[in-house]
Amino acid sequence: MKKIIVLGVGAVIIVALALVLRMSIQKPVKFEEEYSRRSTEVINKLKDIRTLQEQYKNTNNSYCNNIDSLIDFAFNGEALLIQKFGTVPDNMTEAEALKQGILRRDTTKVNPLEKLSAEKKLITPKEDIKNLKYIPYSDNKVFEMQAGTIDKGGIEIAVFEAKAPIETYTLGMDEQTIINRKAELEQSFSGYAGWKVGSMEQAVTDGNFE
Repeated sequence: MKKIIVLGVGAVIIVALALVLRMSIQKPVKFEEEYSRRSTEVINKLKDIRTLQEQYKNTNNSYCNNIDSLIDFAFNGEALLIQKFGTVPDNMTEAEALKQGILRRDTTKVNPLEKLSAEKKLITPKEDIKNLKYIPYSDNKVFEMQAGTIDKGGIEIAVFEAKAPIETYTLGMDEQTIINRKAELEQSFSGYAGWKVGSMEQAVTDGNFE
């Protein structure tokens, strides 16, 4: 009887250890899956912020330093639409075709959001752009954004930056793992613990996810 009890207890311990081992393996896998899913949503919004900033700059020759103003520009601003009429002959450049009147350009003003949506340059559905400023999974935290100029060889160049710290979009996830991930990111090439596009120090619009 004692042998049966010992064997039974041993079997229970083995099953328990197997479950603990399985959970310890699955935990980081589930974390990475959730982190990747959330990051994708944050990055997609940052890409759309960049697209709107580029359109804003085309219209105003500068970037927008306030995300509410940028969204208002999307709905109520004006964007320049250049339309071309005519065909450039194979033996001629576009400039020559314009000069000879073979090719004609017309510039009209259109709504930025309608223009970008028609060109399929936005990831976020048009009806959701009004909420573009909110970082996904952050309990309505807003993307940090600033804009200005930097001096490059005596020339003032427009720059902007939009970012989401890692603490915002990982709300509710394992705290210790987030602390470890943050330390890793701070020591990475970009040196920023989170996702961002643009830079206030360089004339770039790339994201640290690219």
